[in-house]
Amino acid sequence: MPIKKKLAAGTFALAFGAASLLGSTVSAAETEAKKEDYVVVFKNQNSLPSGYENVLANAGGEVKTKLAKLGAVEVSSVNPNFLEEVKKSPVVLDVDVEKVVYPETPAVAADAPLEAIAAGADLYNAYQWDIKQVTNNGASWELPGGTGKSVDGKDIVVAVVDTGIDYNHPDLKDNYAYGKSFVPGYPDAMDQNSHGTHVAGAIAANGRTMGVGPDLKVAAYRVFGPTGGASTAHIAEALRTAADDNVDVVNMSLGGYDWLQDPEQETKDVAADMRLFNRAIQYAIQKGVTVVGSAGNNGIDITSPGRISGDDKGATHRSPSSQTLIRVSAGGANKNLAFYSNYGVGKIDVMAPGGDLGPNYNSATGAGRDNSYLAYATVPGGGYGYKGGTSMAAPKVAGLAGVIIAQHGKDKLNPAQVKHIIQSSSEDIFKPGYDAQSGFGLINAFDALEKRQ
Repeated sequence: MPIKKKLAAGTFALAFGAASLLGSTVSAAETEAKKEDYVVVFKNQNSLPSGYENVLANAGGEVKTKLAKLGAVEVSSVNPNFLEEVKKSPVVLDVDVEKVVYPETPAVAADAPLEAIAAGADLYNAYQWDIKQVTNNGASWELPGGTGKSVDGKDIVVAVVDTGIDYNHPDLKDNYAYGKSFVPGYPDAMDQNSHGTHVAGAIAANGRTMGVGPDLKVAAYRVFGPTGGASTAHIAEALRTAADDNVDVVNMSLGGYDWLQDPEQETKDVAADMRLFNRAIQYAIQKGVTVVGSAGNNGIDITSPGRISGDDKGATHRSPSSQTLIRVSAGGANKNLAFYSNYGVGKIDVMAPGGDLGPNYNSATGAGRDNSYLAYATVPGGGYGYKGGTSMAAPKVAGLAGVIIAQHGKDKLNPAQVKHIIQSSSEDIFKPGYDAQSGFGLINAFDALEKRQ
């Protein structure tokens, strides 16, 4: 099977759509069903050009979302020739049918042992090998800034661009800063999925479970509803808003793939979404925000866009992506690359524990599964659960970025400096220096903080 079809069949694929009107007379319901959403990216990078409304209106477009600071808009239209007409405008750089991005669904998940929860056990000591691995069994918490409590007394905030956060969870409620929703019809940032709450717990839980920085603050930037994906525009707007809110770190455990030059899509026809994501990421970084992203759970080498495409023609890119964010692969308890983790030279910056199913697990047969090797953290309703994925690895790096910032003080380091500290303090796993599986190595909060005392 071509790689495009393999990825599209999974839970991380981008949803592509194209509608056309086949008749001159259609009902109102049929017309509504044939509406298409587009991303229009203008040549101006940080503003909307004068007269852009007329350009879009003349092509039958209705603006849904303005991303003025990113020089882009989300537009709806029933005109089957909208793309061709808008592309003719000299103020337009790229335009395409808008893609849909999904939460990085865990590669594997499992229920938590109910007897331990009911008995009031110390869940951190019992199950959180991953947090212990990052913090050297809590040793990093003894160093200045190590818990996420800033040396200057200012809150260090990690934005979780995800499904929301259960802000009533006993392990999270004291570290919950605020929440905003970018999901139409869902004004509350409450998590109705579990993904975002698990991510938040890995960053800043402080209770029966612990996060990398148990005194960090987490803010929910909800972009996903209970099910389904989110438009590029809403994710970009969440990232832009987080940057303007002066958060310190953004975690994006989400993603998909863009195919370029395949039989169904031309390169120029997917450039708009890619460019909008890049603008949003760059906007945040220029505002001083460290941006962390997950590498994906398809177990493939993402080094070469052509190689990812396999039997398909053209090139496939991991999305959203940027050379300036921190891209994270997932490791296991034995400091191995997790069986599901993507990897690739030039595509991975560091590795962090994301969990797997143990050394005896056979991914081909499913035999030898051991859930205790998964990542254990908070889930909605005050509960706990096991998950494994690069989604679970990325927030460990986001938490590490937060405690590094806490050690120096808010707004004292720029994102490039934070990234350098993370990379230079990571543990070589597979070979000295850089490698395709772990990037610059496995993160270590104690070394990142202790070496700078």
